[in-house]
Amino acid sequence: MPFLTRPVLTAGALTRTSQPTLPTGDGLILRPWRAGDAPAVHAAFQDPVLHQWHIRSCDSEDEAAAWIGEWQRAWDKEDNAQWAVVDEVTGELRGRVALRQILLGDGVAEVAYWTVREARGRGVAARAATALTRWAFEEIGFHRLELMHSTVNEASCRVAAKCGFALEGTKRSALQHPDGWHDMHFHARVRGD
Repeated sequence: MPFLTRPVLTAGALTRTSQPTLPTGDGLILRPWRAGDAPAVHAAFQDPVLHQWHIRSCDSEDEAAAWIGEWQRAWDKEDNAQWAVVDEVTGELRGRVALRQILLGDGVAEVAYWTVREARGRGVAARAATALTRWAFEEIGFHRLELMHSTVNEASCRVAAKCGFALEGTKRSALQHPDGWHDMHFHARVRGD
């Protein structure tokens, strides 16, 4: 049975080129992950704040290296795309930003991010998510980007608002964290917002 609409994006929308490096224009760069980033990723995941909001731990640099390998291969699958957020001058890791759960036909993906402890309170997550959002809408042609965070993660809610993601609602008891089930705020931006 044929569809009545055309897909928003088709296979190859991402992989027609290599994963790009994206400047934020204000001192940060979003670049593909490198094997040499493993020590910095492992160090980032030793932070108790990251444990509070993320459901994974990282027990070794080898585990971080395995994640990076997965993140690098994900580009070719076009189901998620991950970038290291680094300082433009020093190259030091400031965080991670990603498009997850990509549905090319629908033109939809989820924006996700985390920052290292030293980068918090400096607008790193908002600047990185804004650059990624701009690229996803303007360069690739996504129609809708979504963003979710725990309702008690006020910093993430501020990031979503700064990036223009409207709060659409609350998904009750939607994600289990180490301290139990969390309600999740559900934000979104649509191309043209």
